[in-house]
Amino acid sequence: MNLLRLNKVNTRIVLLILALGIFSCKDFLQVDPKDQIADTAVWTDTGTADLFLNNVYSGIAGPFNGFDPWENFTDNAMNGVNGLPSRVLYSPSVYTASNAPNWWGQYANIRRANLFIEKVTASTFPDTWKKPKIAEARFLRAYFYQLLWTAHGGVPIITNTLNQNAQGDAIFRARNTDEETYKFIVDECAAIVDDLPLKAEAGRVSKASALTLKGFCELFWASPLKNTTNDKARWALAAATNKKVIDLGSHSLFANYETQFYEDNNNNVEVIFAKQYLGGTALGSGKEGLWGPWMVGGVQKAYGGVDPTQELVDEYSMANGLPITDPASGYDPQNPYVNREKRFYQSIVYDGSTWVGAEMVMKQGVGSRNATDLSNTNEATNTGYYLRKTLNPKYTVNGNNLLNSGSFIIYRYAEVLLSYAEAQNEAVGPDASVYTAVNQVRARSELPALKTGLTQAEMKVIIQRERRVELAFEERRWFDLMRLKLAEKNLNGTLHAMKIELVGGKPVYTVIPAPEGGKTFFANKNYLLPIPQSAMNQNTKLTQNPNY
Repeated sequence: MNLLRLNKVNTRIVLLILALGIFSCKDFLQVDPKDQIADTAVWTDTGTADLFLNNVYSGIAGPFNGFDPWENFTDNAMNGVNGLPSRVLYSPSVYTASNAPNWWGQYANIRRANLFIEKVTASTFPDTWKKPKIAEARFLRAYFYQLLWTAHGGVPIITNTLNQNAQGDAIFRARNTDEETYKFIVDECAAIVDDLPLKAEAGRVSKASALTLKGFCELFWASPLKNTTNDKARWALAAATNKKVIDLGSHSLFANYETQFYEDNNNNVEVIFAKQYLGGTALGSGKEGLWGPWMVGGVQKAYGGVDPTQELVDEYSMANGLPITDPASGYDPQNPYVNREKRFYQSIVYDGSTWVGAEMVMKQGVGSRNATDLSNTNEATNTGYYLRKTLNPKYTVNGNNLLNSGSFIIYRYAEVLLSYAEAQNEAVGPDASVYTAVNQVRARSELPALKTGLTQAEMKVIIQRERRVELAFEERRWFDLMRLKLAEKNLNGTLHAMKIELVGGKPVYTVIPAPEGGKTFFANKNYLLPIPQSAMNQNTKLTQNPNY
């Protein structure tokens, strides 16, 4: 998507804004029927209709302007700021249908997509323009449904625009089943692949985008949360779809793991689908000033909104490719940051590392304002670590500064390789193609190839570790905790931090419970988020998820 197009002030945009003011819906299925303005203002010109489609794209949620990204709802990170939902609602599992985080707002986006599909289908626009544009809108609608499905389970599937004034209570639908919702998403993706380009305009949908969304949903459907009998055919289907993405040949791994997230490398060869930002405007990103290290060189540079946990840090292997739990790895718990793999140094700010030209000190008793915050009194790290990954050092201006144009990457090729490897390993075991996929990801970070002769169970452990480390802080961990049913273990108990003290002039490293690091997860209900009470009140045909 050409974001500069969104920044032009011209008559078409003014008309579009008027139309969107009519077509947006504040609450689930609450619709104003005045469609006449849209017909005259939007659907008589392909350029203006395309601007409407841009608005559907703009509904894609991006985390870069908020204090509390979804990574903080996992075991990878916790927020350094008090009072935010991940800490006061989700971590202790005290949320209810009235205040829980939810994805129900996707129905506003779904309605816009439905409206675009209906209007363009009925238009006199050339078929050569219609087909790919409708396919884009159908992808976006499927993506919005994927967010609803993975969070809430089966939801009402609505594929037409609804008008409460004309239709009355008929607009309210009961929930489709879990399987029906899954099937709708994957069938939509399958139906549109041939209408999408191999190489898409930046930010737009391609063949690989549709296949990757399909493959991810199939992986979710094959995983223990949904696949209680471990049906191998489900795993084989997920492997086959992810293999189709690989075989397209349209994407590959970007050479530099760290800088692939910078704006200079937006929409690079690894990026399959991403939300676009435009720095210096209201469409800019402010993650550096929200999530990055708190005090740098004595100056507040950010709010420390994402503090990596010791649990995640321990998953980074040594440079020799061995996990730190392996006696042959060379790991020294009193020298824990030496000889770790490259992704550790590219992702984590730790004691003794440098950020924006300043040494970061998390030790106790040396007067550092970044010392691990043992009493949870300010925005200093609660874990002994700050975030580095995806943050561009040149935008370290405190707060939601809107300076960065770096994209939020939703799907990238490395995830496809790991999804293929996971599904193929579960379907048939660790064959040569599984090794090839995992080793490609490892090789980019200069890790040695995996030893041969691994069992299926051993390969499974390795793939899960690779996925957690490779995709850390990219809003993928929560989905994996849910689908793999790891949340009941990993989100119960206490997250950990690193305390560093000087004893006799030498640093002593001690892993401790992180302040306010307690987690509670109820397996009998928390694998699904509740349907919002506001939606339940509005639509009496909805049923609530179990035990809420």
